[in-house]
Amino acid sequence: MNSQVTPLSKITISLHWIIAWTIIGLLALGIYMEENEAYQFYDLHKSIGALIFVVILVRVVWRIKQGWPTPASEYKKVEQLMSKLMHYVLLIGSVIIPLSGLMMSWGGGHELAVFGVEVWGSNHDPVTNETVARSDAIGGLGHQLHGLVSNVVIGAIVLHVVGALKHHIIDKDATLKRMVGKS
Repeated sequence: MNSQVTPLSKITISLHWIIAWTIIGLLALGIYMEENEAYQFYDLHKSIGALIFVVILVRVVWRIKQGWPTPASEYKKVEQLMSKLMHYVLLIGSVIIPLSGLMMSWGGGHELAVFGVEVWGSNHDPVTNETVARSDAIGGLGHQLHGLVSNVVIGAIVLHVVGALKHHIIDKDATLKRMVGKS
């Protein structure tokens, strides 16, 4: 075990947990909405998704500025590779999911109102007042990406949690402890 484990900053820890719990909640809500045609939750889902997208972009800039944390211990090359891969999948996926949701909404002609504050309005046919797609291509691509990347991220979250528990229970290193702010 590495006795000189670099602690993580409060900003790093806060961004990680805020985004993690919000994405997990939105994924669960999204699955519920889709399986139950629970349209009453779409505005809430989109509002939280749009807000967390801003936080995610802050995290991406923070990660670029700060770099990746040093490992808490010495690991095999395959473990280091899997760790990097999972972190990239989670970081990139956390950008693509809300971005694709915005694409789906905009392209489909739907409004985006963040907790009642209109970002853009619906695209309505002036005669029938029905919502009209702005771009079937953008809306369709957004829809496909939103579903596909959400499923990939769900798998990556499971592997990430299993890896964190492996570090804590089997390796008995400080990976999980420092992620919760302990030294």
